[in-house]
Amino acid sequence: MTNMTISDIKDMLSNVPVCYLEDKLNELKSDERLGVKKLIDKYEKKIEAYEKEVERIIQMKAYENKYPNKKYICGIDEVGRGPLSGPVVSAAVILPKDANILYINDSKKLTESKREELYDIIMEKAIAVSIGMANVDVIDDINILNATYESMISAINSLEIKPDMILVDAVTIPRVKIPQEPIIKGDAKSISIAAASIIAKVYRDRLMKDYAKLFPEYKFAKNKGYGTQEHIEALKTHGPCPIHRKSFIKSIL
Repeated sequence: MTNMTISDIKDMLSNVPVCYLEDKLNELKSDERLGVKKLIDKYEKKIEAYEKEVERIIQMKAYENKYPNKKYICGIDEVGRGPLSGPVVSAAVILPKDANILYINDSKKLTESKREELYDIIMEKAIAVSIGMANVDVIDDINILNATYESMISAINSLEIKPDMILVDAVTIPRVKIPQEPIIKGDAKSISIAAASIIAKVYRDRLMKDYAKLFPEYKFAKNKGYGTQEHIEALKTHGPCPIHRKSFIKSIL
């Protein structure tokens, strides 16, 4: 490759899949040009980061691997317990046992663009995905915790395949006869729960963007219903809209 310009080598390396990079870098190590050495150093760090990510994903399957005899393990997580408006949304996701989706993580640790990217990958690779919701009337009627349980139960019941085991973030879901394990901070520890957290987050964010078109004064596309200063000021100016949680805004108005 010594007959290639540094620019050509840079372009070549940028298009090589990470799993083949090491071979390409070994071919370049006899090249004494400083620019090539810098590229080798850059891409060796990329390989190292990739290997660390692969190992992290292996660790995120530890809870799933506890149940080798369970064919369909379902991760469940919710989003939207804290906002002043909009529904609470839960997702249930069953991934294949051999699923290795790199960069999957607690949705709160990901950028919006990365969540959108992973949403599509999860939807493509999952064995089954479902959504459960509890709207503002249910939240106001039975409180947010019980509404969250209802949304989780709805997600489970909507699955096309009945799971053998449920992994859920932090809580134990009542009235569910399927075995379940609550995991504290499960969305950062279990690949199934992390997948559910991403699906729920993207689904709810898209929903709030739709609501923003109906009620533009509250900037729901930006705040997703959470109590930002801008949102609270809009509430005081315009009063509540139909998707505001009355039980959440009593102290504001």
